[in-house]
Amino acid sequence: MKPRVGFFDFASCEGCQLTVLNLENELLDLVELMDIIEFREISSETGGELDIAFVEGSICRPEDVRRLRAIRRRSRLLIALGACADTAGINALVSDRPEAELVREVYGDDPELMPAAGHPRPLSAFVQVDGRVPGCPIDGQEFLAILQALLIGRQPELPGFAVCAECKLAELPCTFERGIVCLGPITRAGCSAHCVAEGDRCRGCRGMVDEPRSGPYYRILEEHGLDLDAIREQLRTFNLAGEVKK
Repeated sequence: MKPRVGFFDFASCEGCQLTVLNLENELLDLVELMDIIEFREISSETGGELDIAFVEGSICRPEDVRRLRAIRRRSRLLIALGACADTAGINALVSDRPEAELVREVYGDDPELMPAAGHPRPLSAFVQVDGRVPGCPIDGQEFLAILQALLIGRQPELPGFAVCAECKLAELPCTFERGIVCLGPITRAGCSAHCVAEGDRCRGCRGMVDEPRSGPYYRILEEHGLDLDAIREQLRTFNLAGEVKK
């Protein structure tokens, strides 16, 4: 039997699932090797045991936790799809504000409208996660490589080096030379330094390398006029929960 695959979403923009759909012909080539059982973006079919569940989005509400655990129980492998699922991503930026304040700001004071909300958490805060596809959004080619590995029963490996290495291989000018702070020295590679190549900077959406050299990196930032508070602010966007310690 073909591996049974499902895609699920929680609090997110669903951009990672759209990246998967945009693979079009490349994804169709793999359809012969798997059965897509659930994927709300393309089908209303649901139910059944799964070999691989790709889950996008962070977990915010009690019903999210219950649904996630139900997905986990019927899935042999559960893969975090994108930054929101992997680290809580941009959603986690609300974590330093009281929940009641956030709910009131969005829904007002009408008790009938107020949901049972909570601060966003990654999937791993509630269930075992067997793998991840990092990024905001994910890189389509990396997703295909990870999917292919999973379909043949091989554990996919993520790059263990930083985005800086990809910049150097592509002969891209360092953003620091333009006076722009970049998180490339501590962010996991695998995106081909896409943001830097397009004239932006690395904002750390892929999460940190396993053993970031935080001390030397902090010194680089300090040389560019940032104090510790400013450094922490740079890390907040995608790594609020996993902030590098000095």
